[in-house]
Amino acid sequence: MDDKEALRVGAAVRRRRRTLGLTLAVVAGRSGLSVPFLSQIENERARPSARSLDRVAEALETTTARLRAAADSARAVDVVRAGGDEVRAGGEDGVRRVVRGRHQLSALEFTGELDLGREFQHRNDEVMYVVRGAAEVEAEGQAYRLEEGDTLFLSGGVRHRWRATTPGTRLLVVAVAEHIDATYDSRR
Repeated sequence: MDDKEALRVGAAVRRRRRTLGLTLAVVAGRSGLSVPFLSQIENERARPSARSLDRVAEALETTTARLRAAADSARAVDVVRAGGDEVRAGGEDGVRRVVRGRHQLSALEFTGELDLGREFQHRNDEVMYVVRGAAEVEAEGQAYRLEEGDTLFLSGGVRHRWRATTPGTRLLVVAVAEHIDATYDSRR
């Protein structure tokens, strides 16, 4: 296994572990490897040896070959064209999915005079970038006015709500999607 392939297998390991509903500690116990090492593999910061990868595969009730195949299928280049089939996300007008599928990154573009007055709270970090127009964000009881080109970072767990304050506003929301569905779910 070359270095690039060894690094890419981490996402496949993580997906398989989560599909089985296992914690890193359980996989560590089954494989005899440490939790920190498994975390480094999943985050593609460590290169497992062939033997270590065999032990991980066995702990995940699969084979090394299947993990490698899953790693190959996880590699993706995808262009989402403006005005394409995926103009709306989550069934809402003015919401466009910028990254399709289930990945570690979720990105949505909100366009128009949207008032998402309901409150959101996500487990993962999120960045809001105003492409055009202006928006007001209330986070943890404080209001922030964002103008074109401004960026707001929200760490996981921060309660927030936002609304566009000028016509034609375009807001890009990018989030770590580890626990986030591919759609923007207002029930969270």
